Amino acid sequence: MPAPVRRLAGALHRRPGLRLAALLSAPMAWLVLAYLGSLAVLLLSAFWTTNEFTSNIEHLWNTDNFQQVLTDPLYRSVTLRTLGIAVAVTVLDALLAFPMAFYMARVARPRNRHLLLVAVLTPLWAGYLVKAYAWWVMLSHGGVIDWITGPFGGSSPGFGIPAVVIVLTYLWLPYMVLPLYTALEQLPDSLLAASADLGARPWRTFTGVVLPLVKPALIAGSVFTFSLSLGDYLTVQIVGGTSQMLGNVIASNVTLNLPLAAATSCVPVLLIIGYLLAVRRTGALDNL
Repeated sequence: MPAPVRRLAGALHRRPGLRLAALLSAPMAWLVLAYLGSLAVLLLSAFWTTNEFTSNIEHLWNTDNFQQVLTDPLYRSVTLRTLGIAVAVTVLDALLAFPMAFYMARVARPRNRHLLLVAVLTPLWAGYLVKAYAWWVMLSHGGVIDWITGPFGGSSPGFGIPAVVIVLTYLWLPYMVLPLYTALEQLPDSLLAASADLGARPWRTFTGVVLPLVKPALIAGSVFTFSLSLGDYLTVQIVGGTSQMLGNVIASNVTLNLPLAAATSCVPVLLIIGYLLAVRRTGALDNL
């Protein structure tokens, strides 16, 4: 065995941490190559152009695609609509997930907590399209929602942006419940008892004790719901009616104008990076 190889083997044997790092280096390198490499190719292709007559991609460097995405009112409207839907889904998931997770972690009997957790996570085993089309049946006129709300004077919202928000909120809710449940389950009972002994009312205990401690979990869940909603395009095709999101615009341009689709794809990537940077500046992710 060559001397450099023997020295490396000896160092790995003496330092387990170094051995673990060596074992993880190959998967990490592949992850960086596959993920960052694909983003680099995406950004590179956005500077190319498409021949209007032959539809062939020409490697002519220009910024026309970015100028069209930034200046065309259609793209600006779709971007704002997508951002609004992602924010609405994240807020609704947080409002729904917090009482669910609190009941599961602090109120339910210990023997029932795992059953409730399984009940929350079970929808993840169902197919995405199955759940989306199930909501299509419920939201359609004459569907389940009309049957339930009809006697009370209500009706289904039909297809459109409200339907997209409802379906995405349902789809991504488990991703918000799980981190909140974990954080609330680990919340020390002594802190809640101390707050009560000091005369704090339940709302004061929630805002001053519970919320600051579970804030990292809440933000972690919001990263999932926000990013997944921002990149979704199948739900809006099924229940969105005539509405479109950035994913639909990208999908429709992939076969017709790949460089323009690449330039459009940079918008959700930048939005997600901006959201992660904003979250990082709050310091909430340091305690995850």
